[in-house]
Amino acid sequence: MERLIDAIRSAKCVAALTGAGISTLCGIPDFRGPKGLYRNPDAERIFDIDWFDRDPRIYYRGCRDLVYGLGGFSPGPVHRALKILEDAGRLDGIATQNIDMLHQKAGSSNVYEVHGSPAVHSCRRCGAEKSFGEIMDMIAANGGPEKLGEPYVPRCGCGGVFKPEITFFGESLPEEAFSRASDLACRADTMLVLGTSLTVYPAAGLPRLTLQKGGKVFIVNGQPTPLDDYAVARYPDLSAFAGSIISNFGGI
Repeated sequence: MERLIDAIRSAKCVAALTGAGISTLCGIPDFRGPKGLYRNPDAERIFDIDWFDRDPRIYYRGCRDLVYGLGGFSPGPVHRALKILEDAGRLDGIATQNIDMLHQKAGSSNVYEVHGSPAVHSCRRCGAEKSFGEIMDMIAANGGPEKLGEPYVPRCGCGGVFKPEITFFGESLPEEAFSRASDLACRADTMLVLGTSLTVYPAAGLPRLTLQKGGKVFIVNGQPTPLDDYAVARYPDLSAFAGSIISNFGGI
């Protein structure tokens, strides 16, 4: 990975785009993997806003482990490597497609969650907000995320249902987060694409912004991506990438 390390050292602005692949190293199933969320018979309904308003139990049942069991997962090697790059002054920001909040848990500062986040839940009726911790307290008081049977649905005092600020199908992407991610991609002369197959738009278009501005793109992913032919280099092993970053920048 000498070319990648040299590019990071010489870059004026380095950006990262991360996807589900970096979280599978932490034990979180890939949405589309053999044990992923999309194997669920209700998969198409779990993140559909119309279905959420019709029956929020579908979401709260489907995300019992993925979202409300996140306390059992710790940041993985890529999360830690990106934090090391930030501490070394070599990483300007992270755009992530993930909703697991593990970048923040690892200590990264400039994280743009382009598919939203469960960090805040809003009432669908009155707009009142609760933090993820407050929602977890409500769930714990009613049996916890591991409770079997009918899922608990957290409700506001007005009777409305709390929904996470994750972008569901039928909703617009978070405007501020995507605008900042786009700006970062345009400024970057080196972008690291990590653990994403670049198939979900518009987030998958961020590396193209870097390329259009004359920047370099490096891809680390286990499967092919549509931009492989445009990348300076492509690597298949995320663990090897993390190890190389840690060994080269960990002592700075």
